Amino acid sequence: MLLRLAYLGVTNALALLRLLPMSDRDKDAEILALRHQIMVLERQLGGDRVHFAPADRAWLAALLHPLPRTVLHQLRLLVRPDTVLRWHRDLIARRHARRSRPRLAGRPRTIRSIRTLVLRLARENSGWGYRRIHGELLILGVKVAASTVWEILHNAGIDPAPERASSTWATFLRSQAQGLIAADFFETVTLAGTRLYVLAVIEHATRRVRVLGITPHPTAAWVAQAARNLVMDLEDTGGQVKYLIRDRDGKYPALFDTILADAGIEVVLTGVRMPRMNSIMERWIQSCRYEVLDRMLIWSQTHLLHTLREYERHHNQHRPHRGIANARPLRALPDPTTDPQALARLRIRRHDRPGGLLHEYEHAA
Repeated sequence: MLLRLAYLGVTNALALLRLLPMSDRDKDAEILALRHQIMVLERQLGGDRVHFAPADRAWLAALLHPLPRTVLHQLRLLVRPDTVLRWHRDLIARRHARRSRPRLAGRPRTIRSIRTLVLRLARENSGWGYRRIHGELLILGVKVAASTVWEILHNAGIDPAPERASSTWATFLRSQAQGLIAADFFETVTLAGTRLYVLAVIEHATRRVRVLGITPHPTAAWVAQAARNLVMDLEDTGGQVKYLIRDRDGKYPALFDTILADAGIEVVLTGVRMPRMNSIMERWIQSCRYEVLDRMLIWSQTHLLHTLREYERHHNQHRPHRGIANARPLRALPDPTTDPQALARLRIRRHDRPGGLLHEYEHAA
C-alpha cells in the first residue's frame, strides 16, 4: 500500500507540473471534456463498449480541436486524439456540404389551419377517406390537392377509412341517444338493517330519471310489473324508445325482456364487469348516493321511497346537467336576465328538499 501511495504521489506531481504551462482556457476545455466523457459512461453503464452519439462527437470535436496537438495527446480520452480530429473534419465537411447544396424550389408547406381542418374532418367522420375529405374541402372553398390530403393523414398516423370505420360504443350511444334509456338496480340499507333494492331508469337524451320502485325482495313478478309500469309511462308521455341498456344482473327475469320487446324496445346487455358501458345510469346512482343517501339515515321502505321521489323531482325539474348543456330534463332554462336594474335588485329565495339536504333557488315573486 505504501508503494501505491508513493506512485500516486509522483504521478500527480508530474501531472501538476504538466498543468502549469497550460492556459486557463485549455484547462477549462479539458475539464469540460472529461466531464462529458463521464456523462457518456454513466449513460451506458453495463454496456460492452462505449458508444458516442453524433451530438457527443460534435461537442467533443468543437471543444478539443482548438487545443494544441501536444496537449491533446496528453489528455485522458476514451478515444485516440486522431479520432477527435477526424470527428472535427467530418463536422466541417457536412457543414460545407449543407451550405453548398442548392435549394430546390418545391411547393410551399400546407397552411397549418388547413392541416388542422383535414384532421378534424377525419376525426369526426371515421368513414371518410382522403378523397371524400378532399371533396368536402372543395365545398368549403379550400383548394388543395387530393395527394396533399392523403399526405396529411399519413403523417398524422391516421389509417385509411375502411380500417377506422368501425363503430364504437360511445358512437352508438351518441347516435341513438334520442331513443335510448338505461336501467339499473342499486341497494341501500335501512337503520334496522333491512336491505332494500331500487330499480331506476334514465333517458340518455334528456337525462330524465324514473324511480320504478323499491322492494326488499326483487322477485321475477315484481320486476316484470315494473317493466309494465315503465312501458305504460312511456306511452303516456309519448316517448319513442328503441333500446334499453342494462347489465347482466340475475334479478332481471326473461319476462322483463319479453315485455319490453312486445313494446318495440330492444334490450342491449353490457359487458361482464364493465360498468362504463352504462356510465350515465351509474353516474346518476353515484350522485344520488353522494347528495342524499349517504347523508341521511333511512328508517323504512316508505321513508326511502319518499326521499327518492323528492330527489327524482329535484333531478328532473331543477338540477342542471352538463351532459345536456346545463339544461333540465323537464323544465327549459329561463331567458337570461340582462336588465341592469333587475340585476341590481336580485331577490332569490331558497326551497329545501328533502329535510334541507338539497337547496333549490329561484326568483321571488
